[in-house]
Amino acid sequence: MKILIIIPAYNEGENIERVVENLKNNYPQYDYLIVNDGSKDNTEEVCIKNGYTFVSHPVNLGLAGAFATGIKYAQLNKYDAAIQFDGDGQHEPKYIADMAERIQNGADISIGSRFVSEKKPKTLRMLGSNLITTAILLTTGKKIKDPTSGMRMYNKKIIDVLANTLDLGPEPDTIALLVRKGAKIEEVQVTMYERIAGTSYLNLPRSINYMLRMFTSILILQWFRKGK
Repeated sequence: MKILIIIPAYNEGENIERVVENLKNNYPQYDYLIVNDGSKDNTEEVCIKNGYTFVSHPVNLGLAGAFATGIKYAQLNKYDAAIQFDGDGQHEPKYIADMAERIQNGADISIGSRFVSEKKPKTLRMLGSNLITTAILLTTGKKIKDPTSGMRMYNKKIIDVLANTLDLGPEPDTIALLVRKGAKIEEVQVTMYERIAGTSYLNLPRSINYMLRMFTSILILQWFRKGK
């Protein structure tokens, strides 16, 4: 099974070397592509210095733009599966094999979930996650326990859908739409880590805005989106 690890990277100069060296040294069976999304730090210089496989956007397009570039690369190079993977070290590559197994056994999308066998903590962010889980359940009949997980693997069929549909970003509302269109989703229990270096763009106000936007999109806007 030919798997591409898509690594969106915006100002990850302090993290990207550690993340990629771990992949290269311990998981050489997987290909990877760093999408340097118009970083203003030394992310590109680190990639050049180490001879990493990467492409660079001249300006910052955001996660959706970086993801779209990676998905198109996966389609053009005929990968069997592609996984979205954080460039800040929060995701653990040892779970990729389990996620790939779900794809091989018939899942269209495999999600690395923090909450398959563990309970969600009672925090404001997890309240937002619960709202999104409820919205997906109401609109699709499918309960996804960790809808905001950024560790998602897609099979070849979904790669083609994502690559050919402009408005399908790497977000829970896209997952909801794909489920409604018949995609089979499975979750794999994973552990995720806190960012070691750098700063996440998701502060509390942005997190609240994001959760409300996803909740509204899943309940209302997804019915007007195309998908396939």
